[in-house]
Amino acid sequence: MSKDAPSSFLHPRYWGAGLAIGLMRVGAWLPWRLKLAVGRSIGRLAWRLAKRRRCITETNIALCFPELDASAQRKLVRETFLANGIGILETATGWCRDPEHLRHRVTFKGQEHMARVQAEGKGALIIGVHFSTLDLGGALHSLFFPADVVYRPHNNALFERFMTRARKRIFGTAIDRHDLRGVVRRIKAGHHVWYSPDQDFGRDVSVFAPFFGVDAASIKLTAKIARMTGAPVMPLMFHRNPDNRTYTLEYLPPLENFPSGDEVADAARINAFIEGAIRKHPEQYLWLHRRFKTRPEGEPSLYS
Repeated sequence: MSKDAPSSFLHPRYWGAGLAIGLMRVGAWLPWRLKLAVGRSIGRLAWRLAKRRRCITETNIALCFPELDASAQRKLVRETFLANGIGILETATGWCRDPEHLRHRVTFKGQEHMARVQAEGKGALIIGVHFSTLDLGGALHSLFFPADVVYRPHNNALFERFMTRARKRIFGTAIDRHDLRGVVRRIKAGHHVWYSPDQDFGRDVSVFAPFFGVDAASIKLTAKIARMTGAPVMPLMFHRNPDNRTYTLEYLPPLENFPSGDEVADAARINAFIEGAIRKHPEQYLWLHRRFKTRPEGEPSLYS
């Protein structure tokens, strides 16, 4: 907790976070159909009221899916909000309940790729994607293989404690995204570390590589970790199926000849995997964040 943070979680600063935590605990135990209905209602409300996020989502989808006409783009924007609304309830379920109760809902493909790495006693870098199902995916993944996770600490200390405790229950270790040494240390010790390199972390740690045909600031960390550890890089996909009741988790084979020594080519290769995963279920991606915030020198912002 920072020096200027209140000494007690009873301080009004934490009331909103406390309410959110309480609602998530309740939401995690709702019957499945009600959980979906509540999630969609949250998504519809956000679509109507969160105008800034809707504008960001509209811009992202227009940039990434120019082949869709205006009507299809609007439909995808709305579906994105609905899917991410459901994702809040899925996150609550992943954080607050034993994932064992959902084992019957998940189909795991490509287990042999991770099993082979595990049998060799190697650490691995697991590449995930920021889908609305991300945290539930982590919980279900833990039913099959142990893993650590790289995460961004929350600004609210109470919610950070809740989130970190939940993730530590699911994963072996929750590692701050700035702790590169911690990531390298865990991988070299034979652990598998899951992180998602599909957000814009700024010019200093990135190169520009194509993402849906648009130059995007793409972090160099994936190739750097692979180079420092010699670990295989394991692409992982996770989606909610069209029935909205079951999930598919799939490992692809580890990337060959990675890293190549060419930072742009390596970043483009990671982006290509992420793009392919998104195209399977584009509405489930977190289009609400400013993926193209950092622009090449001289280019104006894409977000008005």
